[in-house]
Amino acid sequence: MSRVTVLVAAYNAEKYLEECLDSLVGQTLRDIQIVCIDDASTDSTSDILQRYAAGDSRIKVLKCSANSGQAVARNMGIEVASGDYITMVDADDVLSDNALEQAVSVLDGDKEAGSVLFSLVYLDGQHKTPYPMRSGKKEWSGQEAFRLSLDWSVHGLYVSKTELFKRFPYDTSCRLYSDDNTTRMHYLHSGKVKTCDGIYYYRQHAESMTNRISARRLDLLEANASMARQLRESGQEREILALFEKERWINLTGICGLWLRNRQIQDKADAMERFRKVWNDIDKSLLPAGLKMKLGYIPCHSFRLYFLQVQFYFVLRRFLGK
Repeated sequence: MSRVTVLVAAYNAEKYLEECLDSLVGQTLRDIQIVCIDDASTDSTSDILQRYAAGDSRIKVLKCSANSGQAVARNMGIEVASGDYITMVDADDVLSDNALEQAVSVLDGDKEAGSVLFSLVYLDGQHKTPYPMRSGKKEWSGQEAFRLSLDWSVHGLYVSKTELFKRFPYDTSCRLYSDDNTTRMHYLHSGKVKTCDGIYYYRQHAESMTNRISARRLDLLEANASMARQLRESGQEREILALFEKERWINLTGICGLWLRNRQIQDKADAMERFRKVWNDIDKSLLPAGLKMKLGYIPCHSFRLYFLQVQFYFVLRRFLGK
């Protein structure tokens, strides 16, 4: 057994991979397992991983037979994880040298804590910017952390008990956004969620997948649907279900607006079908009264009327310069 298993899913990551691995093998906490999953890379990623594994017995390398996305790759890592705790580090990011030691100290010191957030710092070239946490607290109940994660008032880079990762592995419902579901389920089922002083440096760069406007942005709707199913299936109380249905409804209107501004990102018939499916699936009885009376978010009696309202809402916003 190791204290922490670090999951590193890597796809064509040669540019920053060595820097990431150096930050892991140099951790002040030595009793760690580093599971690297090569997601069928076509550059030198595999060679870099094998070289590091040959020089450090703590590194285990797995390889996907086909490029399947980070969630599938990380789940392969979870299957072989031997740590008391698990975290993930993207292949282009780095940790401060004491990050894992800090997180484990907090988790060991409070048995009710299921998850511990790193101190997140955005790394843009030589510029370092702390994540703008919108909660001044240092610990929350699992439900509080779940609520705060809906708009990312708290971030999603953390260490959790291995049992949470085994019970709630990475959501594979779509390539983008579904890992947010996993974070939220981990927070929700943690007795406490706390913070530590160990730093996670998150690299920002133009080629990041989540920075691209494409049809993949519509995947957020499928990811949200998967999250709603998980909440229902795990028997969550009405308050939690209502919070997330509100989130889904806001996202539906927002993504309809995104499509209206960038219609080339998705075929019209396909986009309309996806929007209609989500509109039908959301339990509108759980939406707050104030939201249901707001232009752009009124449920209406049919999807057609709802979408006409959304079109008018975004035309009006554009006219008003918003």
